[in-house]
Amino acid sequence: MNRGAERGSRIVPVAGVVLAAVVAGLLFAPVFGLRALLVPVAVPAAVVLLVVAVVRGPGLRPLVAMVAGLLAVVETTLWPTTAGGLPTGETLHALAGGVSQSWQLALRSTWPARPEPAVLLFVPLLTLLAAVLGAELLRLSRPLVALVPSLAVVVLSQFYAAASGWGAVAAALAYAVAAGAATTGRGRAEGPRPVFPSAIVAVALAAGCVVVAGVAVPAPPARYSLKDDQLAPLTPVQIANPLDDIAYRLAHPATPVFRLDGAAGVDRWAVAVLDEFDGVNWSPGGRYRTLGSELRPGPEVTVPVEPRTARISAVDLGGPWLPSQTWPAGVSGAEPLVEERQGTLLVPDGGRAGDYTLTWWAPQIPAGSLYGAAIDPDAPGGLSGVGEVPPGIAELADRAVNGTRPTFQAALALERFFRDNYRLATGQNLPTGHSWPQLAEFLLTAKRGTSEQFAAAYVALARVRGIPARLVVGFRAPAGPDVVRNGDVLAWPEVAVEGVGWVPLDPTGTATPGASAGAGLAAATAGARAQLPASQDLLDPPVAAGEGSGEAPAGAGRFPWALTGAIVLGAVLLGVLGVPLAKGVRAWRRRRRGGAGAVVGAWEEVRDRLRGHGVPVTAGMTVRDLATAAAGFVDQSTVDELRSLGRTVDLALWSGAGPDEGRAAQAWTAVRRVRRGLARRGVRAWLRAAFEPGTLLRRVT
Repeated sequence: MNRGAERGSRIVPVAGVVLAAVVAGLLFAPVFGLRALLVPVAVPAAVVLLVVAVVRGPGLRPLVAMVAGLLAVVETTLWPTTAGGLPTGETLHALAGGVSQSWQLALRSTWPARPEPAVLLFVPLLTLLAAVLGAELLRLSRPLVALVPSLAVVVLSQFYAAASGWGAVAAALAYAVAAGAATTGRGRAEGPRPVFPSAIVAVALAAGCVVVAGVAVPAPPARYSLKDDQLAPLTPVQIANPLDDIAYRLAHPATPVFRLDGAAGVDRWAVAVLDEFDGVNWSPGGRYRTLGSELRPGPEVTVPVEPRTARISAVDLGGPWLPSQTWPAGVSGAEPLVEERQGTLLVPDGGRAGDYTLTWWAPQIPAGSLYGAAIDPDAPGGLSGVGEVPPGIAELADRAVNGTRPTFQAALALERFFRDNYRLATGQNLPTGHSWPQLAEFLLTAKRGTSEQFAAAYVALARVRGIPARLVVGFRAPAGPDVVRNGDVLAWPEVAVEGVGWVPLDPTGTATPGASAGAGLAAATAGARAQLPASQDLLDPPVAAGEGSGEAPAGAGRFPWALTGAIVLGAVLLGVLGVPLAKGVRAWRRRRRGGAGAVVGAWEEVRDRLRGHGVPVTAGMTVRDLATAAAGFVDQSTVDELRSLGRTVDLALWSGAGPDEGRAAQAWTAVRRVRRGLARRGVRAWLRAAFEPGTLLRRVT
């Protein structure tokens, strides 16, 4: 072998190991996004490959590779901490944080997380370590052991976010290619291995299994993620209840709270969501994470959504809360925490936000399409407890909806019941409180209250009737200049509607004029109100098929074409890939024969390989006859190997000597060289022979 070929056989396995580390690092794409990871992961790995190719000293190479890789991490990920590209004390501090904290900060963020060095750094460091360790383990001539570091990174990435769908298929194919490259090259005792055929067979088998699994086997949802147990730490004062401040704000209505710019058509701004009620206290959520680069609407929203943006400035809420919308998408100008299940924002560590730009998702549904919509009983917190219900409340709730079953129509009927039978308190000595004693007084006796009592009582009655609802505290949009004041404070209920998410209602009847225009939730809700019949005519809407009527749901009984097609495709792929697999098993069994049987097995293997390439073979042929017949198909060196195999077969069968393991090894070495010669015929010829089933089904005649 010449020097160039020897260098190539040495660098190909290393490239495979490094590529496997890169693929493992890119499997963190659900956490940060693929684009954010490409450069930080690929550049240090490329530097490691270059060092391994250039540095020859085995004792010095891992140290040089690690130092060079760390410098590449610094230049690609920590450039702002350097002085003209040279590491500083801040750089070293950032690297230490990447080892000790960045993995945890990523778990405490919504995904995709912001690709900031403090959060992202652990991924390129893991990739670098896997590449360096794998390259060194490859020196032991144990390629599968060299893949263990990258496999460890793969396992860790799946604990962060399990890959699924075609992304998982693509990652598996890439890793199969890397593993195929890593298992080629020079062994310690076997001499040079044939790179092309063995790598292609391994990769083809792995690729076929991956594609079949991706097409025919549905991907189950991830059962566990490390993210489940990692939340942003909060002090108790940060989650104080803003519901307690409503009476004070109404008593001081002129005090500015925040300013809006670009919020046309928005009728209210949420500050906090309260979904836990024990009969005494309403509690906000506590599962906060750092808001990442973009937050998508929850899985309960299936209708089209439209991005909206507004500038919020001069925020002075007297606490960490930030004005927001139901489905926030992102925030620029601040780094808040977000309660993913509720959409509320707050500034961590007791701070206060200045000016920021909020982007959110606004569901777009036709006006009036909400009437008769189904409620979503699985909405998080929608059917939480109501404590011990006082006497007379359940009967009041039943009368308010005329006994109808839980639907959005029933939710609108309950809203109208409040509008018709209760009045909004104004002036001095405003009612306060939101526990059952105050709510029972409001519902049964006084029938006068602020939005605090209206909203809390609505949510309690809705849950008694099985309607999922939650309580929200915030501010109505100002009617004049875009300055929100204390007097705009508002509490309101939201009802969970299937496919739409949380829909705000207004039991006080004081919604901002003009909010019902357009294609947003306010317009759809206004259209549904207009369709609501009189209370005495309120009836249950027809039960949809499959919703408890006993009728078969739409589509039931149809032939499962998709599943059948997937099974057929899987069977076809398995049948095709089974041919080279069966040939590989047959060759392994032939080589495992004892004594002269292994030499005869080598002759049979060569004969069947040549048959697959179109060489005419008959039952009476000797190995020398086969070499003559193959002369028109392969080069002269391969013909010489066939003749050498013929001499080995003659010695094993006719010399009279006992079994000799050396002859078996010599015969199978000739087999490998013949296979290499056949591979030189081209890719098409090799693929045709690999997948041609005739040599498995037809005997030599």
